[in-house]
Amino acid sequence: MQTQNPFLDEMAKLSTAAMGLAQAAGEEAKAAFRAQADRMAAELDLIRRDDYDALKAEVAQLRAEVQALKAATAAKPAPKTGGAKTGGPKTGGSA
Repeated sequence: MQTQNPFLDEMAKLSTAAMGLAQAAGEEAKAAFRAQADRMAAELDLIRRDDYDALKAEVAQLRAEVQALKAATAAKPAPKTGGAKTGGPKTGGSA
């Protein structure tokens, strides 16, 4: 045989309501903190992670291109000067 105590029923209802209120307050605090963090990030002019990753990939690609160009430049033979000065053709004496 079970007996129901009205005091215990009210305490259970009260604790359930308190837990719901605490959970809602926690969600509200989390949302407020997130909004504050977003505002601070906007004020500090920070970039988002996906923009950073895109820029990082672009820099890596450019470094690879620079290395390829350096290798191509090093593989080409240097132009021969032939001992002549490169000042252009000399014209006759002074007038």
